[in-house]
Amino acid sequence: MKKIYLKLATAALAGLTLCTAAAAADDMNDPYRDPALAALRGKTIAYLPISIGFDMAQAWGGVIKQEADRYGMKFTSQDPNWKTDAMAQGMTALIAQKPDVIVTQNPDLQSLARLMKQANAAGIRVVQLNMQGAVQTDAFVGPDFISLGEQAANMMVKACGKGTNTSHKISIVQGVLTGGVSYYQVQGIKKVLAQNPEIKVVSSQAADWDASKARAITETVLQQNPDLCGVIDVWDGQGVGTGAAIAQAGKKGKVFFVTSGGGAQSMCDQLNEGIFSAAINYDAVGMGRDAFTAISALLQTNQKAGSLKFQLYSPSRVLTKADVKAGTCFDPAFYAKLLR
Repeated sequence: MKKIYLKLATAALAGLTLCTAAAAADDMNDPYRDPALAALRGKTIAYLPISIGFDMAQAWGGVIKQEADRYGMKFTSQDPNWKTDAMAQGMTALIAQKPDVIVTQNPDLQSLARLMKQANAAGIRVVQLNMQGAVQTDAFVGPDFISLGEQAANMMVKACGKGTNTSHKISIVQGVLTGGVSYYQVQGIKKVLAQNPEIKVVSSQAADWDASKARAITETVLQQNPDLCGVIDVWDGQGVGTGAAIAQAGKKGKVFFVTSGGGAQSMCDQLNEGIFSAAINYDAVGMGRDAFTAISALLQTNQKAGSLKFQLYSPSRVLTKADVKAGTCFDPAFYAKLLR
């Protein structure tokens, strides 16, 4: 009987220990979660891209708004529709409204520089997306465009450079000359081409982010240089026009055409059709996630606006037709709906 009582007592003690442990586990909380969420709750994010009507801006804004809604934040947006004056007016108005964070995309290196400094001075954190301006603010999220330009130029050297049975002639289609995507990418291209003097740049013109201008430029270049070996277009949005000119001239697959962009479905379509020979995808959806990460980190610090400055360079991936599968590129319509 003593043995039976001992076993019963031991079992009861074990059960009590388990109950106590379970109760303690129920009482345990992540001590860092509530302060982090409190730093975000009720804060306002103001979104000011060059335009909301193109794929990358839809992906960035859609992801940021989705996460802002999740954490009890307010999200506002403006659409300057590619007009620099409207962007400057929008930024001026936002400084007066004093949101907690402004997420913007510079139309060029200088237009918003003074206003971004004013925003920081007013206590507003500023995150620059994709297009780096002349002023460094709290965060920049986007590709390292100098490195990306080097990458595109190295592909062109491989296709059209020394040791290839080609004319070695290439064309460069720029965007807005002083826009960060174009300006810094061209710096990287020039660096590589300086080391490969056999490459002959027969044209380097600005299409101002306009696919119809890119098409007209490339049509003229191909008429003047029917033996053109390759083309670099600094953005796939306008590169659609460049590719159309190449196809119309019967040069699809004969002229090596490389471009870059955020990985929207149109990029995969152009690769599938053989219009783009290669495209450097820097993942606009991932940039939206990184932008919200930057916002979250900035709001959780006790540092004043403009005192903590960092660059978040987006990873990129080279795509060819062989890499395109279902889901490789994103559907802009999905993210556009999130912004409505």
